[in-house]
Amino acid sequence: MKPAVVTVTGAAGQIGYAILPRIAHGDVFGPDRPVILKLLEIEPALKALEGVRMELEDCAPPLLQKIVCTADVDEGMGDADAVFLVGARPRGPGMERGDLLRANGPIFTGQGAAIARGAKKDVCVVVVGNPANTNCLIAYSSAKGLDPSRFTAMTRLDHDRALAQLARKAGVPVRAVANAFIWGNHSPTMVPDTEHGTIGCRPIAEVIGDAGWLHGDFVKTVQQRGKAIIDARGVSSAASAANAAISHMRSWVTGTAPGELQSMAVPSDGSYGVPAGLVSSFPVTCPGDGTYRIVQGLERSGWVVDKVAATVAELEDERKAVADLLK
Repeated sequence: MKPAVVTVTGAAGQIGYAILPRIAHGDVFGPDRPVILKLLEIEPALKALEGVRMELEDCAPPLLQKIVCTADVDEGMGDADAVFLVGARPRGPGMERGDLLRANGPIFTGQGAAIARGAKKDVCVVVVGNPANTNCLIAYSSAKGLDPSRFTAMTRLDHDRALAQLARKAGVPVRAVANAFIWGNHSPTMVPDTEHGTIGCRPIAEVIGDAGWLHGDFVKTVQQRGKAIIDARGVSSAASAANAAISHMRSWVTGTAPGELQSMAVPSDGSYGVPAGLVSSFPVTCPGDGTYRIVQGLERSGWVVDKVAATVAELEDERKAVADLLK
């Protein structure tokens, strides 16, 4: 079987460190397909990256065919089937979200252009580095000649957080919760939607029996979970973010189960009134051929519609802030 060429940026960071062994062991493309890993880092991190390479070798994953460590973006993106854009500048002291967008813009313009130059035309790209939605917008806008649908941003972590909170509240295993999902931006404005989900095949609202919690503490917990983790451990989410990125890509390339809704931030086609081109989270299904489909025709309460309007407004503001990078 032809190996999958997988590129991971920021590969010496915490998320990269957590994600690479799982890719090498077949958690994305399955237990039979070999993988070639291309690990992309900035020059000052290459020494640390060499240590990551050694540890990967020491895991002795039978599917791992080759490891390439590089600071050359074209070498890193060349012939890629899948790309995890993990590396991004973190927010520093006193930085606003707009400052972070401006700081990361050149990173994602360069990477988007390199993907267009060298990756496969049907490459699957997931942006993990924050602000993920608008970084994805910048990347696909710079990838001239590639279909924007080849670029997505990760809201699977928020999706998983929502499922976990619902399971905890209901006192059931997470596997009993289905089809809660995320609208909008990966930010504190994101909208966890439970109106189409079930717990043990019963509507979520019926099982929980507490609309105040569903529209209050539940939403706040999902929206603020990343901050809570930073407050607790002193650094941002790594293992859970890596797990979500793996799950996002696996669903995309191997398919979702029948009737299963997943959350992916994708370039809007105008669905649900989200302006075309904005990278917004939607409920999607994936047929297993490396494509996705935004689920259509879902009825939404006024509460959801209003909350989605607010998160979309934030995405529009972010697009305006980086307008000069989108030409």
